[in-house]
Amino acid sequence: MNIYEVVRRPIVTEKGLTKKESENTLCFEVNSDANKIHIKAAVEKLFKVKVAEVRVLNNEGKLRRRGRFAGYRSDWKKAYVKLKAGEKMPEYAEI
Repeated sequence: MNIYEVVRRPIVTEKGLTKKESENTLCFEVNSDANKIHIKAAVEKLFKVKVAEVRVLNNEGKLRRRGRFAGYRSDWKKAYVKLKAGEKMPEYAEI
C-alpha cells in the first residue's frame, strides 16, 4: 500500500482545525486497512515532518433512509496525528 492510498484526505472541520492550532495535531481520513505504523510513515513522508503519536478511530456507517428504502453509509477510519514539538505545521486548508 503506497502513501497516497493510506492517507485519503484531511478532515477540515471546526474541531479538526482547533486541534491543529492548539494541540499540534492533524486529522485525516485514512484507509480502513491501515494501521498506526502505516499512517505514521505516510504522514512523515508526505509532509516531511516528525510524528510523535497516532490515534485511530473507526466510524461505523449510519443507517440512512430514503422513503421506504433503507441502507447504510460506508464504514471509515479517522486518524489523529500529533506532531513532535518544534515541527512546522503543514498548511493544507488555506481559504
